[in-house]
Amino acid sequence: MVIKYELIKEDKKSMARLGKLTTPHGTFETPVFMAVGTQATVKTLTKEELEAMGSQIILGNTYHLWCQPGSELIKEAGGLHKFMNWDRSILTDSGGFQVFSLAKLRDIKEEGVTFKHHKNGSSLFLSPEISMKIQNDLGSDIMMAFDECPPYPATYDYMKNSVERTIRWAKRCLDSHQNKTTQGLFGIVQGGEYLDLREKCAKELVAMDFDGYSIGGLSVGEPKEIQNKVLAFTTPFLPKDKPRYLMGVGSPGAILDAVERGVDMFDCVLPTRIARHGTAMTTYGRVIIKNKEYEHDFTPLDSKCDCYCCRNYTKAYLRHLFKANEMLGYRLLSIHNVNYLLRLTEGIRKAIKEDRFLEFKEEVYREYGLNDSDKDF
Repeated sequence: MVIKYELIKEDKKSMARLGKLTTPHGTFETPVFMAVGTQATVKTLTKEELEAMGSQIILGNTYHLWCQPGSELIKEAGGLHKFMNWDRSILTDSGGFQVFSLAKLRDIKEEGVTFKHHKNGSSLFLSPEISMKIQNDLGSDIMMAFDECPPYPATYDYMKNSVERTIRWAKRCLDSHQNKTTQGLFGIVQGGEYLDLREKCAKELVAMDFDGYSIGGLSVGEPKEIQNKVLAFTTPFLPKDKPRYLMGVGSPGAILDAVERGVDMFDCVLPTRIARHGTAMTTYGRVIIKNKEYEHDFTPLDSKCDCYCCRNYTKAYLRHLFKANEMLGYRLLSIHNVNYLLRLTEGIRKAIKEDRFLEFKEEVYREYGLNDSDKDF
């Protein structure tokens, strides 16, 4: 297989695990956080800034890149790596989540989904085969199977039909994948809060022998206890020798909870999205930099952070940038927030190596101001 996963160590007191993931564009340790480069860019950040933070893998969005500039143009440029000048690993999603989150008018059939373009309202059609063709054109290291991401809550009957369709679509994705020697493909386990459906979906996808497995349909509004219950139940059905990816999760508490339950990979737009609105993740919890309390605060954003923002600028200056609507403020907080999550996962890996993951989790929870019943964002 083009994607190789090596299980290095399992935590003695939890399901947390340390691994090594190899793609055509590099080898790196997991658990890992992937910054989201929706439109072939992690918003406001350069390649060099991401590399300086130690980012090993980023995510590109199939739906948005299909809409603009088009996957055929990216293929003409030599693939997504060359187009965006990124020579490390890239994972692309299937476009399925955007179909269901952005489109108000959609028609789901066995062939695929007809829906409206989120900007101009034109009619679009996306199917397992089209998603694979787009991702083959993009040339990402890891592709995702096209699935249905149902809303929360959903009835059991709706979810059962959705899971069965997702399984059928997964087989069609495998059959239509054209670059099996250069691109890996992950299956997506759906089932909502219904554990029997999660088990059914996981077992049938594992039988298809994907390169890795994602746990989808979480972080869509369900309570924290349901997310954690589903993760703890589902990961044991996934192979130990393949990576496990929780889609769309990027808050510190949720990452720690998921690692505790055996997850290896994470992505989320959260760090850059909240940065653009003036919110920072710090060792000591959330900082809303626009608040007046920081007007005369000439200390770094986070005294324990070594990022470019914290080495060079103060809270007072950052507050000024946001009050003045200066773009530099968005960039500096994005640098900090992405760096924070990369350092968090680095700390997680170190803690697993030292058999102290749960102690590390408790330290982060305590300093961040979290408890087990909180959602941190």
